[in-house]
Amino acid sequence: MFIIEETEKKPQEGGAVVEFKTIAEMFLNVTKSHAEAELFTEKVDGEWVGDKGKDIYEMVKNASYGMASLGIQPKDNVAILSTNCRRWAYSDYAIATRGATSVTVYPTLIASQVQYIVAHSDSKLIFAQDASQMDKVLQIKADCPELKSVIYFDESLSYDDPDVMSFNELMEKGKTFSSSDGAYDYEAQALSVQPDDILTLIYTSGTTGNPKGVMLKHSNLVSNILSANARLGISDEDKFLSFLPLSHSFERLGDYVGTHVGANITYAESMEQVISNLSEVNPTVAMSVPRLYEKMYAGVQAKFAAGSFIKRKIAGWAVKTGFEYVDARNAGTISPKLAKKKKRADKLVFGKVQALLGTQFKLFASGGAPLGADIGRFFDAAGITILEGYGLSETSPVITLNPPHDFRFGTVGPTIDGVEVKIADDGEILSRGPHIMKGYYKDEAGTREAINEEGWFHTGDIGIVEDGYLRITDRKKNIIVTAGGKNIAPAPIEGAICMSKFFEQALVHGDRRKFVSAILVPNFTEVGEWAADNEITDVTPEALCENPKVYEMLMTEVAGIMENFSGYEAVKEAIILPQEFSVEDGTLTPTLKIKKRVVEERYKAKLDALYE
Repeated sequence: MFIIEETEKKPQEGGAVVEFKTIAEMFLNVTKSHAEAELFTEKVDGEWVGDKGKDIYEMVKNASYGMASLGIQPKDNVAILSTNCRRWAYSDYAIATRGATSVTVYPTLIASQVQYIVAHSDSKLIFAQDASQMDKVLQIKADCPELKSVIYFDESLSYDDPDVMSFNELMEKGKTFSSSDGAYDYEAQALSVQPDDILTLIYTSGTTGNPKGVMLKHSNLVSNILSANARLGISDEDKFLSFLPLSHSFERLGDYVGTHVGANITYAESMEQVISNLSEVNPTVAMSVPRLYEKMYAGVQAKFAAGSFIKRKIAGWAVKTGFEYVDARNAGTISPKLAKKKKRADKLVFGKVQALLGTQFKLFASGGAPLGADIGRFFDAAGITILEGYGLSETSPVITLNPPHDFRFGTVGPTIDGVEVKIADDGEILSRGPHIMKGYYKDEAGTREAINEEGWFHTGDIGIVEDGYLRITDRKKNIIVTAGGKNIAPAPIEGAICMSKFFEQALVHGDRRKFVSAILVPNFTEVGEWAADNEITDVTPEALCENPKVYEMLMTEVAGIMENFSGYEAVKEAIILPQEFSVEDGTLTPTLKIKKRVVEERYKAKLDALYE
């Protein structure tokens, strides 16, 4: 076994921060110490609008009182169903200062998936963003026994239901409650929240199909905030552009890191507007998954390729020069001649890449899926720092993070302060420390399986340590993590496909890919009958698999099945095989389970072709 020892404690570079032990206390501190600063910003009617700390304090206080007037007590569960916006954050802080627990729900989930999370978590109130999210909530409300109240953010909506109200109405109820006989002291209540209280439930995909509720304590997030920023050095002079879902721990931790020092958090209009928002907002920091960098890299390469012969030659020279400069910098041997060449490459080529991000960009933090070393190397050559890290929802989430001035391509960096990592005998990465979740909600067996008696959490990933830097080499678990950072459990998708009369076997593929695909084996009896009815004469398995009409029919069948899954889970392309997997050919285990790695390796060329 190999253990990465706890890194040396270093003073936080981001400036002095008032001590806090809970997220509730953090909120009180920052809204007072930065009362006149615009802490949260979003675009409204074409203009970027921000709220000052003192105004945020009042809104959150009134919303918290409003929840109390609706019967929400400390330790109750309250759900949030929304894309990133100011009111997502204000709802989160209102829940935290009330002493309740937030239940974060991905806004891309379909109604049945939302219903499972809201019902399983026993949520008593839900915040929903707009009409599309409200449609889901009203559709499932009757099937969520504990759900009593619904609050919507979009003030243009209106519902004839006493249990449904707008965020403004909630705050008005809070104002009335705060002066009533039953009122309590808001700040005293917020400060009574304990480090071991559950801050949030984050539902993450499980191998059985039903997501698991990860219970994270206030102390989990606080330790991760402080240790991550000891590595990053964020200060109140920084500005974040927030666009990954706050319902996931990665972006939420990033926003907390910025907020705890009084930095501005600006919410992107949408994922589609991120590139344009970067140049508009001019941020210094952003959190992202590799998919964004891949898109940016592909866009730059496409522009290079579309240029004239001379421009292509200049671009090639600039990239080569940039790589030489990065290697020389890392070795500490930059010559005056190379420095001059790099300056010219920046002016001719790399300056245009940098302009995509604004004029004061400092760094990207990358997580959720592995970042290609070549992509990281290219952006570094362009003067754009991408710091890759590693973690899971169960670890709050950061375990390791590359340092800004000593990052290494292809690795996820050394551990942050207070965190231990151990490589087990089978290569699995284990972690222990204050960042480890309390456990899975209503799942003691799952908790015992994930965290051993010595407190080591089993990540399900395989890795090695090189000079103190962790490198992820494989995944032990079957959970797919797409290039966009989405976690997908393949078993429910495979099971749903095989429920169709047209399919015998299915293997869902998509780890580190930009979309989900599948390797499918048809039921040739059923497909043959369909073919005969549609005037297809050659019904041998090989001929059916090569027939475009058959492929179209099978993919239409798959598309219908995928309507029961979220968009990012849906199978978009597939390989159709003319023979079943079997024990004899080495693709099935003796218990008739598909050997995923064997099959994916065997059909690697065809799978790669789907993504070209």
